[in-house]
Amino acid sequence: MQRKAASYEFKTNSLRNFVVETVQWEIRNRLMPLLCNAAQIGDCIDLQNVFHGFAFDNICRVAFGVDPLHLRPSLSLAQAFDDATHISSGRFFYTLPHLWKLERFFNVGSEKRLREAILVVDEFVMGIIRSRRSEEEEGRVREDLLSRFMAAVMANPELVIAGCDGEGTMADKTDVFLRDMVVSFIMAGRDTTSTALTWFFWLLSSRPSVEEAIRLEISQVLKARKEEEEEEEEEIVLFSFEELKSMHYLQAALSESMRLCPPVPVDTKIAASDDVLPDGNVVRKGCFVSYGIYSMGRMESIWGSDCLEFKPERWLRNGEFVGENPYRYPVFQAGPRICLGKEMSFIQMKSIAASIIHRFSVTVKTEYVPKYTISITLRMKGGLPVVISRR
Repeated sequence: MQRKAASYEFKTNSLRNFVVETVQWEIRNRLMPLLCNAAQIGDCIDLQNVFHGFAFDNICRVAFGVDPLHLRPSLSLAQAFDDATHISSGRFFYTLPHLWKLERFFNVGSEKRLREAILVVDEFVMGIIRSRRSEEEEGRVREDLLSRFMAAVMANPELVIAGCDGEGTMADKTDVFLRDMVVSFIMAGRDTTSTALTWFFWLLSSRPSVEEAIRLEISQVLKARKEEEEEEEEEIVLFSFEELKSMHYLQAALSESMRLCPPVPVDTKIAASDDVLPDGNVVRKGCFVSYGIYSMGRMESIWGSDCLEFKPERWLRNGEFVGENPYRYPVFQAGPRICLGKEMSFIQMKSIAASIIHRFSVTVKTEYVPKYTISITLRMKGGLPVVISRR
C-alpha cells in the first residue's frame, strides 16, 4: 500500500523539480563552501563522511521540507538513523541467530540501543507530521514528500485501511502509515547515494581518462548554456535537469561504478507463497531468498571477459546512454519492486559529481586500498581520505 501511494508522486514533474531545487540549494550553500574551505586549507578530508552528511541534510529537506541543521535534535536524529541501520543489519551476523531475540525480549545490549534509536526517529517524525497538519489547517502548502503523501492519503483513505493493522483511531493509523512511508524512503535514499558517490570518486581517482571525458562533457554543456544565455560562468556552477539529462557519459560512469561497487551488495526477499525457481528449485512460503548484486556485477557470464574493468563505454551506444536489463543489473532492483527513487538518485549523484568534477580535483591518498564495512550498504571502512584542490 505504501508503494502504491508513493508510485504516482515519484512520476510527477513537480516532485522532480523540487528534488533538483533542493539538491542545488544544498550544493551551493553546504557542499561547495565546505570543499572550497578544504581546498584552501589543503588538509586531507574524509569524502565519505562529507557525502554522508550531505545525503542526510538533502533527504531531510526532500522528505520533510526541513533543514536538519536548524533542528535541535538533528545530531541525535542522524545518529539514531545510523544506529538503527547498523544494529538491524547486524542481526544477520549473529553466531547464534536467535540471540538478538533474547536481547530484545529482555531489552538489553544492542536491542536496547535499537529501541532507543527507533524512539528518537519516531518522536521526531511524529512531531513533524503533527506540525504539518497544523500548517494544512492554516492553508500552507509544501512540496516535500510528507506533504504529498498526506494529500494522497487524504484523497484515498483506503490506503491506510489496507496498509495498517491493529487497534487505534483512523487518525493514529494514518500517522503511523505516513511515518513508515517517510522513514522507509529516508533509509532507502540516504546511505545508498553517499555510498555510491564514495566508490565512484575512488574509482575515478585511478582513471584519469574517464575523469577527463566527464569534464569534456560538462564543458560542452556549459558552452551550450553560455551561447544561449550569454552570461559569464559563476563561481559555483549548478546544473538544470535538462543539462543533467544530456550528460550521457557521466551517467554511464556512475552506472559502471555501481556495477562494480553497488551501494547495496546483497538483497533479500521473503517468499509470499510457495514457488518454483526457473532452475527447478522449490521455494516455500516464508523462505528467505538472497541474490548477490555485488557478485552479479563481476560475473564474466553476464558482463563478458572485461567484467572487472571500469569501462563506462559499455553503457553507451553512439554516444548516448543505454540502460541495461534490470535483471542483469539489479542495482535498483527489478520488476514490480524496482526502486521508485531511481531517477531521484541519479539527479542527486549527477548534480554532485558534475559540480565537484568541474570545479575541483579530488586526489585520493596515495596507494589507499579501501576495505568494506559489513552492513546493509557497501560503505568503506575508515572512509575515503582525499585532498581537494581547485582547478
